Amino acid sequence: MTKYKSELKAQIVHEYLSTSQSTNDLSKKYQINGRRIAEWFQGYQLRGINALEKRRHKRIFTADFKLNVIDYYQTHEDSMAEVAARFNILTAQVSRWRSQFERDGIAALKPHPKGRPSKVKHTKKQARQLANKSELERLKEELAKKNQELYETKMERNILKKSLSLFGPSKPGRKTK
Repeated sequence: MTKYKSELKAQIVHEYLSTSQSTNDLSKKYQINGRRIAEWFQGYQLRGINALEKRRHKRIFTADFKLNVIDYYQTHEDSMAEVAARFNILTAQVSRWRSQFERDGIAALKPHPKGRPSKVKHTKKQARQLANKSELERLKEELAKKNQELYETKMERNILKKSLSLFGPSKPGRKTK
């Protein structure tokens, strides 16, 4: 259940626009934090009346969206709160995404599976997906694996060649009596 209904938010924003009352006056009148009223007004200015409505479902953000938000924040003079209001997300999300990106790069922005990994090798869903894969996709994956193995083998060979050139052959010499 939401703490404040959309109708109340719209009423307060309308009152803020139509009268010369400040957010502090409205805060005292409705006993709501003035910062929250300012956030509602800012969201209303950027996205219209839809900004005041309750979200019906959990949102999942793509890595591209997160990267766009970080890029916007770094290239514009807006504060984190203004960027968050523009993209209709929480300020803490902008901060967290930015710090994760700076620490671990784009890999940190990609979604990660949650929970403990399954002990079953292939679930029913994965088995169906494997069965539905086309022959071409299967062959591409197999070729990629073979190319990786070939690369690793070449690297091992090059390391052995380099060690032979540095340390000489590994054949034992004749023992003297």
